[in-house]
Amino acid sequence: MPFVIVSGLSGSGKSTALRTLEDAGFFITDNLPPELWGAMHDLVSARGIENVAVSTDTRTREFLAALDSSYVRLSRRHENLRVIFLEANAEVLLGRYNLSRREHPLGETLMVDFARERELLAPLRAIADTVIDTTSLSAAQLSERIMRLFRLEHAFTLRLLSFGFKHAPPRDADLVLDVRSLPNPYYDPALRPLSGRQPDVAAYVFRDPEAEAFYAEVRHFVQTAAERARASGRHSYTVGIGCTGGQHRSVAVAERLLHELRESGLDTDLMDHRDMKEGGESA
Repeated sequence: MPFVIVSGLSGSGKSTALRTLEDAGFFITDNLPPELWGAMHDLVSARGIENVAVSTDTRTREFLAALDSSYVRLSRRHENLRVIFLEANAEVLLGRYNLSRREHPLGETLMVDFARERELLAPLRAIADTVIDTTSLSAAQLSERIMRLFRLEHAFTLRLLSFGFKHAPPRDADLVLDVRSLPNPYYDPALRPLSGRQPDVAAYVFRDPEAEAFYAEVRHFVQTAAERARASGRHSYTVGIGCTGGQHRSVAVAERLLHELRESGLDTDLMDHRDMKEGGESA
């Protein structure tokens, strides 16, 4: 994997690029002066860290005089050195700054800052092997461009959580589903002390065609929501599945979704059966 240097104009998407690489497993260092590139390379190499990205921009302008010599030394140490430079037109940068209300690192008037910044970073742009104009790119599109550039896979995980509504829904779920309309094993004395992880309880929950039809709709909705979240650039999506107490129906649905969605090829994890009283690990 390459040693990546990310640079570019303020507001052009450097944070998005770095976050994308970090989510893909890169070791990230932001705002690193060129004179420290070689030291960082030696440090991570000694620790066996292969995927590394650093950023350098106008925040380190006092150190840019060492750019050329630092780049030459680093290129001799690493055969796959990559430099990415991000830019956008001044009008778009102005709009992004007005939206974020951040102060430009150069601290004058924005349009003057943009022009001066282009001049200061011209040597970095000159050594870049990839220049990306983000003028018409959304953050998700830029992230996808970075992923394709390094042939990275977009890691995505669907997380399932069962719970009981009488204990309150989870606050950190992206989607909360109510499965209280399914047959309730609580009213069968033999099943009441068990959990939805037990085959007899699951068979009771899905015992009739109406229950199966309802589950099929739940599964389709969860899978569609997860796929749309992944397509939008999300790296995870959490679905809370609730019944009254969190012991039977929600557990049975979560367990079934876990296995069936995994079989469909969707990376799915079970976070917890939050309110289930029975111990043990989920299969």
